[in-house]
Formats: sequence, structure tokens, C-alpha cells
Amino acid sequence: MEEELKCPNCLRIITNPVLLTTCQHCVCLDCATRLQMPLPMPLVSTPSLLTSKTLNDSGIIVGGYETGSIFSETDSGVVCSRPDSYIAIGNGATAQVAITCPLCFNVTYSDDKGALSLPRAKTLLAISTRYRENKQLRVACQICNGSSSSQHLKPASKMCKECETFYCDDCCKIYHTMEKHELMAADEAREYLLRRECLCSDHAGEQASMYCVPCRVCVCELCRQQNHLQHQLQPLLQASKSHKAELSQMLHSLSEKAKSGTEFIARLKGLQEKVEETSSDFEQTVLRQCDQLIEAIKQHKRKLLSTIQSEKSQKLQTFKNQMVQCSGKVQKTTGLLQFSIEVLKENDPVSFLQISSSLLNKVSEVDANFVKEVEFEPRETAEFEYRIDSSRVLRAIESLELVQMKAPGVPQILLGECSGESNTITIVWQANQIRGGHPDGYNLEIDDGNSGAFRKVFAGKETICTIEGLHFDTPYRARVKAFNVAGDSGYSQCITLRTSRVAWFTFDACHTSGDVQLTNNNMTASCSSFEDRVVLGSVGFVRGVHFWEYVVDRYENNKDPAFGVARYDVDKHKMLGKDDKGWSTYLDNNRSWFIHNGQHVGRTHGGIGVGSVLGVLLDLDQQHLSFFLNGERHGPIMAFTGLTGVFYPAMSINRNVQITLNSGLEPPLVNLVSPSNLAPSTNNNNNNSSSGFAMQTAAGCNNFQLRGVDCSDKSIAA
Repeated sequence: MEEELKCPNCLRIITNPVLLTTCQHCVCLDCATRLQMPLPMPLVSTPSLLTSKTLNDSGIIVGGYETGSIFSETDSGVVCSRPDSYIAIGNGATAQVAITCPLCFNVTYSDDKGALSLPRAKTLLAISTRYRENKQLRVACQICNGSSSSQHLKPASKMCKECETFYCDDCCKIYHTMEKHELMAADEAREYLLRRECLCSDHAGEQASMYCVPCRVCVCELCRQQNHLQHQLQPLLQASKSHKAELSQMLHSLSEKAKSGTEFIARLKGLQEKVEETSSDFEQTVLRQCDQLIEAIKQHKRKLLSTIQSEKSQKLQTFKNQMVQCSGKVQKTTGLLQFSIEVLKENDPVSFLQISSSLLNKVSEVDANFVKEVEFEPRETAEFEYRIDSSRVLRAIESLELVQMKAPGVPQILLGECSGESNTITIVWQANQIRGGHPDGYNLEIDDGNSGAFRKVFAGKETICTIEGLHFDTPYRARVKAFNVAGDSGYSQCITLRTSRVAWFTFDACHTSGDVQLTNNNMTASCSSFEDRVVLGSVGFVRGVHFWEYVVDRYENNKDPAFGVARYDVDKHKMLGKDDKGWSTYLDNNRSWFIHNGQHVGRTHGGIGVGSVLGVLLDLDQQHLSFFLNGERHGPIMAFTGLTGVFYPAMSINRNVQITLNSGLEPPLVNLVSPSNLAPSTNNNNNNSSSGFAMQTAAGCNNFQLRGVDCSDKSIAA
């Protein structure tokens, strides 16, 4: 509680607190006196002046006037302002002193009394007095307080009743020379300040009787009739009860938060103890495993040294054997040499010739066999033809590190950043920063739009994914989980995103013949060829009800543009419907026909011209195709039936026609009749296999596209 009792200016236990009315902060009366600054010229107070705040170059906030550091040292030794005249601060009154709050820098204006005119904060005074008594603290001398360091403060012994300043004995003798001012003991002064009634700060001697709600001050009857005449006033008791109730409610909420904070601190202390325990266990584990590695290295060291000793013994034995063999031969040869030398000493020719022949043969034989019998190359080398390869072990030791053995926490999907637009949905998520280990990546799964099983559509480190090529007007459930080397997290909360209700698309610019020109953001098509060219829409449909319109911008020479649907691999160099991949109606200026696989049926009166609007209604839930001309039904209610698979909006035009596409339209309401009254089915079911891509997407839109894929992958929707 001591922090709440400190003055924001002197940072000590507050003494004789006063209330700064502009910001409702409290400071010591002595500090307020030191903070007050006389204005260069009196200001007539107005409501705007009392709340204006301007920061001048010296850092002091005043109402548009430059203030200087002008102080006058009074006889009491307290810095204050002593203007010549007294005018109360109110509507039309004159402000002569500005007091800047040291906490928020708001300015409170006052009359010539300065800080002495500020309301006294008796509640804060009572609490600080009790706190001092409990802590056995004495009020410090406010003169020493402002001029000495905190360790040299002297306790106050007296207080001036008029100045309301506390003095020690030495400061009282030096600074307080006013004989007419009444001094009292410091202990008595505290009781005096507590017993003093709360008087009006604007009208001397008037007791406060009401509370002004907008001004947040207590006022007297004179204030009520003058400065606060049009203000909302409350009786003091009622205002006090209201503020106490509000404060009690806020304290209850704050108490719950403090309780939660205390419980959390206790939990953190428990975790600290657990960290000490687990770290000690883990250190023992690391030491044990490192000791095992060291012991394994020592064992391998002994094994390597043993191998070296064996190799050394083998080499020495080989050298020894070779030396013994060579020594025996050299010894025999040396004996023969010595014997031959003795024979050469014989002087008797007869005697010498008796043995010379045999000796010559023997020496010749020994000389010829010496090289064969004696190896002049060592059988071993003195070097060890080995080396120790420790690089892999060193790399393994260098790569030895603590491996994350905690699976990541459950990621959180950011609902506010997820969206569904057209036939795409975007899911955004973030890692769990509190629980679990660091994720290496994420797996995103969605269902098939029919509450079916989930399938993985994305795996990677990114935390955002846009999935394209989905069904229109379909709710998709999505969930995500994180993974690392330790394992997978649980799944996040499951969210549901719905694609757009109606299909918005353009002409397909990526797979259009070179004779076709697309403009108006790919919404308008024209052709430079005299032959028909098929133009597809950018989206294919598998299910649902879809409606779009073609507007004829230019129509010349009574040509026959065709409008309808087609497979993706339709022949784009024929009229739409002349092969088994297209279903259409083609029109001139008087009549129209329906065509599929080259078969013309259902001649219908009514043609087109500039400004005509041809609507196409594709109902894949009922498997039929219908047409509208200028807002009216054109031809049978179901021009084609039995339509299953993947269909793209399509039309065929030549150089005499220009068409603008309108997509994203609500389907018109249609009264269906019995199929017996409709056109016969012209669907060829074998066409479903005409495109491998169509087979995949027709099975429930199995091919999901991520944004940024090649334009050759067509999107499939419903």
C-alpha cells in the first residue's frame, strides 16, 4: 500500500495532501506550492480555459501562455505566489497561478492563494496518518525535504497553522520569522488537519453541501448559485454512496484478478520447484549418457591399441624370422670365405690344385644361390599402413544436442482472419505459444462439403492457406494440427466456412483460341475469325443450381452464336453443340434451335439483336439445362436433361458477334413440370470419361488447388 501513499512529486509518504481538480491527482501541499507558477498576465477563466493544455518550450503546460520560472521567497521560507489582488477562480474570474501535475502534466489554475486554495484530501490524509502510526514514522521537515537528501531528513517538530508547513526546530528558527503566524506541535497538527471541516475551495468559510458531477468537485450553496448553476448536482451522501458502490464493484473485479494473479504466482513457484527437480534429473541423464559415450570411446581406444600391439608383434616376428634365416646363410657364406682364404695361402701347387676344383665349384654354387636364398627386401614395412578416421565421430559429437521431445501444442485458428469468397476459402492460424514444443510444420484438413471425412489439403510451415476450386454455396469444415520430430499435436477447433452463394466467373483467358479477344477484365469476348470459336468460362460446375447471362453487344450479318455448357475438352473450333462435348441453343435474328452432338432439335421462334440478353440456367441437382431470352423462358422448361459430370459455361461466336458475360446472378424461380412433357435427354453418359480431370472432380471435387498454381489446372466448383 505504500506505493499508493507516495506523493508523485517528492516520492515520499504524502503529507497534508491536496487535490489537483483538473486531473484528480493528489500531491503534498508543500509540493503543490513548489509546483505553482505565476502567470505572466492574469487569465479570465472560462470552461475552455480551465481544461486547455499546451506544452511550452520549458515543458510546462499552460493555457496558451508562456510561463517563466518566477518564484517569490516568502517570509515563511515556502515558495509561493503573492499577487496583489484576490479574485476567486470561477466563470468570469481571474486565474493568476498555474500548478502542473507531476504525474500527467495537466494544469490546474488557481487564484492568488495558489496551492492553499486547493481542496484537502482528508481521506488520503487519514490513511497516511494511520500508516505512519502503524510503521512508527514521523512527518519529516518539509524544508529539509526540499533541500537535503533523504538520509539527512529531520523529523518535524512544529507546523505553521497559516502556512500548513512542517518545520524541524532548526528550520523553524531560520526560515519562519512571521510573528503573527501560529505554530503548533507536529503531533497536534496532524489531529488538527484531520478534524478540520471540508470547506469550499472557492468561497472562504462556506461548507461543501453538494457534489458537481461534470466538474467532479464538492461545492457550496454559493457555487451552486453561481459557477455551477446549470450543472448536474447531487447530495453529498448520494454521490458518496454511488461512488462507493461503483468502487466496491470495481474492487471486487480487481480482487478476483488479484486472486487469479496470486494463484498464478503460486503456480509459477511450483513450476520453479519442478524445474529444479526436472533439471537435476535431466542433468543426471545427460551425465550418464555422456559417461556412456566416454566409456564407449575408452573401450574402442583399448581395442584400437590392442590392434596396434598385435600388428607390432607380427611385424617384429616377421623381421626376426627373416633375420634368423638371413643370418644362417650369411654365417655359412662367411665360413666358406674364411676357408677359401686359408686355401689361397697354400704355396704348394700340387696341394692347392688337389682341392681348388671342388672349392671353385662350391664357391660358384654358393654365389649363384646366395641371391635366391637370401631376401634383400624386408617382408614387412616399418610403417603402419593404417590411420584412425575420427572425422565422422567428431561430426557426430558436434551434432550432439538436446532434441525437442515435446509435441507441439494445439494451434489456434484465427477466426477473424479466415474468409470464404467465390469458390475459395482462406484459413489462417497461429502456433500455440504457451503449451507444447516448437512446431516444424502444420497439416490442414477440410471435409468434402457434405460433412464427410476430412482430407489433408496442405502440409508446410506457413500459417495461411487459400484453397480454390471448391463448390459454391457449400459449408466446409476445416481443422489444423501441428507436428515436429516428437509427434503431432491435437486438432484445433473445427471451423465452418461457406463459399459464395452464387458463382462469379469470367471467360477463361488461359485456354482460349488465338482468334478470340477478351477485354473488360475478361468479361467481354469478340472474335477475328469467320469460323466459330468456343469460349469457356473460368469455373466448372459439378453440383448446385447456377445462372448466368450473355449480353449481345454487336450482332451483324444474321449470324448464329450458340450459348450453353460444355465439357472442358470440347472442340473449340466448331459451333458449340456440334460434338458430343457441348449442349447449346443457337440463335439468329428470328428463331433458334437446340443442338447436342450435331443433332438439331426444338426449333423455337424468337431471335436476338443488339442488346438481347440470353440467360442460361444449369440445375445439376435436377440434371437439366434451361434457357431464357430477355428475361422470358425460351424453349422447353428443360431443354436438356440427364446432365451429370463437370460442365463449364460456354458459347461460340465469330467475327460478327461481340458478347459480354454477366455472372454471379441469383437463379430465377422456375415452375417445374413432369419430365414427360420435356425435351428428351441428349446426354451421353460415356462422355464422363472424356477427361481424366473431369472424372476426378466429378467424384466430389477431389482436386484442391492452392493459390498460385499453374493456370492449366482448371478449377471445379458447384
